[in-house]
Amino acid sequence: MNKTNTVLSIAGSDSGGGAGIFADLKTFAALSVHGTGAITAITAQNTTGVKQVHNLPSTVVMNQIDAICEDMTITHAKTGMLSSSEIILSVAQSKKKHNFLLTIDPVMSAEAGGSLIENDAVKSMIEVLLPLSNVITPNINEASTLSKTSIKSLDDAKNAAKIICDMGALNTIITGGHLNFSDVLYESEEERYTIISGKLKKGGTHGSGCTHSAALTAFLSLGFTVRDATFNAKKFVENAIKTYSPIGKGINPVNPLANIIENSNRYLVLQDVEHALFMLKNHKDFANLIPEVGTNIAMAIPNAENINDIAAVDGRIVKLKEMPATVGAVKFGASEHVARMVLAVMKFNPNIRGSINIRYSDEILDIIKDLNLNISTFNRANEPEYVSTMDWGVTNAIESYGSTPDVIYDKGGIGKEPMIRIFGTSAKEVSNVGICIAEKLKKNEVNG
Repeated sequence: MNKTNTVLSIAGSDSGGGAGIFADLKTFAALSVHGTGAITAITAQNTTGVKQVHNLPSTVVMNQIDAICEDMTITHAKTGMLSSSEIILSVAQSKKKHNFLLTIDPVMSAEAGGSLIENDAVKSMIEVLLPLSNVITPNINEASTLSKTSIKSLDDAKNAAKIICDMGALNTIITGGHLNFSDVLYESEEERYTIISGKLKKGGTHGSGCTHSAALTAFLSLGFTVRDATFNAKKFVENAIKTYSPIGKGINPVNPLANIIENSNRYLVLQDVEHALFMLKNHKDFANLIPEVGTNIAMAIPNAENINDIAAVDGRIVKLKEMPATVGAVKFGASEHVARMVLAVMKFNPNIRGSINIRYSDEILDIIKDLNLNISTFNRANEPEYVSTMDWGVTNAIESYGSTPDVIYDKGGIGKEPMIRIFGTSAKEVSNVGICIAEKLKKNEVNG
């Protein structure tokens, strides 16, 4: 079997499970490295703040690190909550003894409030531990404390990062939650600054600093350069923030398993669309519902944001020898047209993630009415200039109906074929509705 990288977190516990060593271990697992832990302090903590802190004896911290390093190969470790000078000195001694590369997350307070470090410990961190670090990852407030400078701009952050490196850190990453969500990396050996732009504007942030430094440590242990690891950690923590866990009454915790859950969702969506497509291709009567432009069927992952989050047929479903046939395979980002429909509907009801289009006729519309499906429509003649038809049309139909209907149709326009669109919670659901309509249409034809 391939050997699994093993990394070490030296940090405090969070009884609420959102930050500290618990967040680190979740992050390590999500990035396929084996996480170990040396607990430095036990906190009574939840999403609203820190209620109590109990520091473990420094000898206990050191013994935990020794036990791990004597048995396992630890090339990279990270620190979190180091609340006392004694603990900091023991970590510094352990670092020298076991010679692992050290990432320091200089935790000074909890996201929800409450100090996590004694005043004299900051001095010990600066004088003893910082010069032993490979990377240090302070946020704006922590960087201000360490560098004794005010940080109000990216230039201020760049200056502070260099000061911190001049104090002994090899590399400094100042995480910029208050700097337009951009991080500043300074690599002292190359004397190089890198700005890592951010995109995130909201989400759960409890445990974000721990998750970021843990992800950085994991990527470094996997052989990434500091620069590449910084980019990857930024992306990882932004996704964890975006897909936060709505837990507790205070600041929502980040979700370090977001990438794993998203990949799982993508797999399940692909499977669903493939199954729905198989159903359609093996049902001869469905061919009678395929419009001139062809049919497409799609499904979005939860919380889809763009067309790359929506799986559809790369091409179309067409009528070939009186049978439905596919032109292209199922993949994400395959159809901007159908993706826009799904995204527009999800703005009103995020549970409606599947869609299929079929041809329009009065007879088909009557069948849909007999099935007691909710129906709305839009008129292409009323479409404003310079808008996406699907964005505008679907939105207009939903707003005029007052809720999200099962079916939205239009009667076409100049050069535009009339179309019926069916919406549901999955590709299989809308496929079943399509097949049901096809069977009733066939029955009507047989009965004359």
